Amino acid sequence: MVIGGLQKNSFIDFPGRISCVLFLKGCNFRCPYCHNPELVLGTFQGTQSFDQKQVLDLLQARSGFLEGVVITGGEPTLQPDLLSLCKTIRALGYPVKLDTNGSRPDVLEDLFSHGAVDYVAMDIKTDPRRYHGLTPEPLDPTTILTSIRIIMTSGVPYEFRTTCVKPFVDGGIVRKIGKSIEGAARYALQTFHQAKCILNPDFFVSQNGAGYSREEMERLKAIAEPWVEECILR
Repeated sequence: MVIGGLQKNSFIDFPGRISCVLFLKGCNFRCPYCHNPELVLGTFQGTQSFDQKQVLDLLQARSGFLEGVVITGGEPTLQPDLLSLCKTIRALGYPVKLDTNGSRPDVLEDLFSHGAVDYVAMDIKTDPRRYHGLTPEPLDPTTILTSIRIIMTSGVPYEFRTTCVKPFVDGGIVRKIGKSIEGAARYALQTFHQAKCILNPDFFVSQNGAGYSREEMERLKAIAEPWVEECILR
């Protein structure tokens, strides 16, 4: 497995832990506001790629400092060797956090059945019934809803999160997402920050003001709070 990017230290990606972040190439979504477009397109522009041996050597060398490993993307569940990678990292004594878009519930179920992950963060892009415009091919909403159910019943710590971007997210959509994850342990609403838009260069031209102000984010949070145990803003 070739790692598209590596962040050696992170204090925010794995709750409560100092982590290393592995970025895997490739994604089956095409969100126009994606903040890792090079990974989605498989054209990461970093100075080098990392193979699995390099990553494992680094993890062994930093065992006295790092407290966990985050596997993100792109979409990690597209990688056929993901289970093996997670097992190998955990065998070194590191908890593993997985970031996913929830499009491959069968992979999530396999990871959970093998005890291969210790924390999961799933992005819910919009109302599961309105993913058109975010994926190259139509996506059955049952796929997203199944992943939600699998994660919530896994016994593994988790969070759901939504980046609040117009027109994919508004108050009504946040309410529908809240209903879909009713009783969830944590739901994070993330403020959108302008990024490179090479997946869809016309998006920000046609969309006048895609983000939300802090006051507007607070209103969205108030809508989501009744449905979950904890709702936070990022």
